[in-house]
Amino acid sequence: MSESIHGHEVMHMMLELGGSFSKQSLQAAIEAKFGAEARFHTCSAEGMDAAALIDFLQVKGKFVPQGEGFNTEAERICQH
Repeated sequence: MSESIHGHEVMHMMLELGGSFSKQSLQAAIEAKFGAEARFHTCSAEGMDAAALIDFLQVKGKFVPQGEGFNTEAERICQH
């Protein structure tokens, strides 16, 4: 089994790619970078696939509206 990837890595990827994401385009970008079988964790959850991570980050207020979709902001990535 592959190592779990922290959700911060996905948020940093979003900032690097820039632009606006939909849930579908973000999931495709995550799977392209980390693989379709990748699993993710955060400070308070683990064992999530890409779709579950996207839902989790949305509920936690990590996304900001941008254009027709959303992105994130560096200030929303906890630093620890």
